[in-house]
This record gives sequence, structure tokens and C-alpha cells, in this order.
Amino acid sequence: MADSTGPTANDVQGGLPEQEKRDNVLRLAFQGDPARLETFCRAIEDVVPPGTTVILRGSAVTGKRWRDEAPFDADGPGTSDLDLTLVGEGALLFFKATGWFLPGIHTRPLSDVDPDIAPDLVPLRRKLMEMVRRPVNIQATRDIFARVRHDVFDQAYFTLFVKPEGLAVSGSMAKT
Repeated sequence: MADSTGPTANDVQGGLPEQEKRDNVLRLAFQGDPARLETFCRAIEDVVPPGTTVILRGSAVTGKRWRDEAPFDADGPGTSDLDLTLVGEGALLFFKATGWFLPGIHTRPLSDVDPDIAPDLVPLRRKLMEMVRRPVNIQATRDIFARVRHDVFDQAYFTLFVKPEGLAVSGSMAKT
């Protein structure tokens, strides 16, 4: 994962410079419109807990499928999915015990294959799919697993945003 200052446009991760990954995401998933990407990110930020890093992986980042290197949307417009990963301990709480690859560490994706493993994320997933007119899969992982996957195995990802840690404000703090 990127350090606290974030990657620069020329930083290479997953075999691609950061700017190329951003360009791919904008072009392939958001029709080149930064405002659509921003709206997508805001919808996610409204739901994820503080301390969550939100990343995209897969063909929207690289431009091709890992399995066969077919280009993004090779099977027609809207056929390639967006692989969204929520990195952070709080995001893991969305998933039921049946929704794990590695219990307590890394979940399976909330998708059409597993639509019931994270019920509280289903409305977000539907909203995101309406926005981009394609499948969106959402999974969660601990930071250490993401580091291994992306830094050690060099699997490409693009950081959409980091939601900072925050303070919970209770009703007792309200003015009387």
C-alpha cells in the first residue's frame, strides 16, 4: 500500500506507473469523466468506516484480464466488472462468517455469486452498479494481506481514497 504521503504519478507498482493506472481507471470505468469517479468515491466514503483505504484492482486498473489478457470489456460494453477492495479492520465487520477466504483476514467478494455475505453493503453495491452500468464486486481485507498481495506479489491496484480515522461524536457532546 502507499505510504502516508501517497504515490506520485511516476511511481510504479504492479508493473504500471501510477498515472497510467489512474488514466486506465478513468477511461475504462468512468468514460474519462473525473466527476463520475468523484461521485463513485463519495458514495463509498459515505458507507465505509473511518480508517478504510479503498482500492480498485483488476482489469479496470491494468486494462486487461489477468487470466487470459483479454482487454477490458472484451465481451462487450459493461461486461467487465470493477473489483473494489476495502482495506482495514472496520471494513471486515460488514462480512458474515460465511463470507471469508481467510477467516478474520480476507473476504470473498460480495458479488452475484455470493450476494448474501455482506448484507449491509448490498445497497452500496447496487448504487455503484447503477452509476457505472457494470458489475461491482466488493471485498474486504486486512492491511497486512493487502501489502503481501500488492507489494510482494506486485498485483496492480489503484487507491481511490483513504478515509481518515475519525472521532465518533455522541449525543452527549451536543449543545444544550
